[in-house]
Amino acid sequence: MKINEPLETAVRDFVLRDFKPDFGGKASAFSANPLWTSLKALGSELWLDTGSIDESGALWTKEFSALTTNNTLLNNEVQRGQYDALIPEACEVLAPFNLSDRELLLEIAFILNAVHGLSLVETYDAFVSVEEHTDLANDMEAAIRYGLRYQAICPERFIVKLPFTPAGLLATRKLVAEGVTINHTLGFSARQNYLIARIGNPAFVNVFMGRLNSFVADHELGDGSYVGEKATLASQAALIALRASGQSASRQIGASLRSGEQIRDLAGLDVFTMPPKAAQGFLDLRLGPDALENHVNTIYEPELTAAADEARISTLWDIDDALVTAIDALEQQDLSSMLPGELVAFLADHGCADLLIEWTDEQMAVSAAEGKIPRLETWKSLLAEKSVGLDSLMNLCGLNSFIGDQADMDERISRFISQPA
Repeated sequence: MKINEPLETAVRDFVLRDFKPDFGGKASAFSANPLWTSLKALGSELWLDTGSIDESGALWTKEFSALTTNNTLLNNEVQRGQYDALIPEACEVLAPFNLSDRELLLEIAFILNAVHGLSLVETYDAFVSVEEHTDLANDMEAAIRYGLRYQAICPERFIVKLPFTPAGLLATRKLVAEGVTINHTLGFSARQNYLIARIGNPAFVNVFMGRLNSFVADHELGDGSYVGEKATLASQAALIALRASGQSASRQIGASLRSGEQIRDLAGLDVFTMPPKAAQGFLDLRLGPDALENHVNTIYEPELTAAADEARISTLWDIDDALVTAIDALEQQDLSSMLPGELVAFLADHGCADLLIEWTDEQMAVSAAEGKIPRLETWKSLLAEKSVGLDSLMNLCGLNSFIGDQADMDERISRFISQPA
């Protein structure tokens, strides 16, 4: 990606123009909550999964340390008209650089993410996960450049989110080497996160557990209970082992939480990113501070029907010897020069073809039509022949969901972009 330093400087100055942080100065500005204190004491870092200052303000206490935004959550704020006045100003700043419409959309989306993230930092002195435009999910060089630009804007508090794609994983590795804090998102299984942790070594990885439970329930493969929880704790156990051996420093985020009970049942997890509804649901359980116990070593066994085997459900929590051997071999390669397609081919050649996939346009379109949860019938044959994994399907659906919300945001931005004469 060609670097345009004057443009990057102009954008950085623009987004920082009104930013007045008080790093470390708000420790006494928020009250404490004994229940959150007890959860934190078990080893869990507490984040809120919202970009809304109104929603977060109703729940924020001094035990919380970060907020997570993403394409969907930022789109919610943009669609409310919160940044309608900012977008034309951004267009004026960008006008001298003669950008194409696509380049302009990417820059304005970057500006909106940065400005919104900075507003959350300023309000709470929180760490904030900011996410790149979905067009960069398969563009390694652009993903690296925008990641470095986020870092330059607020190195004290910004965490850059990159999705689990071939390009995203290699971009993560390079950005981590540059000192950028990465939240590698859209993970759904222990084996995905094992790969991410060893090759990318981001600060954080995820399991979107609620969507896993929904997949099982929607397809009547069981009642859905504890599927995501089992996958999350399996991933957590793998990361603990990797940290102990010095192979990775990655920490586990429990994401896509649906209820307060999930927070209770996963107490001790490295990080919770909690939608406001789930956080309030946890408080509504009215547990005493002494009622919580560490569940990191708990093994939950979801009730599954025999048909669950058709979805290869166990791949959500199993890390087999073939994967370990493949990653051992991968680490011996020159990863600094490896391209996304070469990474996919290497894993396929080493028996892991269903884990990291370059999807066809047709597959992308089918998945997008299905929504956040894939239809088992559509993919049953590919699952059976181990061409795709359930975790990779869930990842594809999640990415497509973000792409849809990004498109909605881009459409609103486009209303403010003057067409050339």
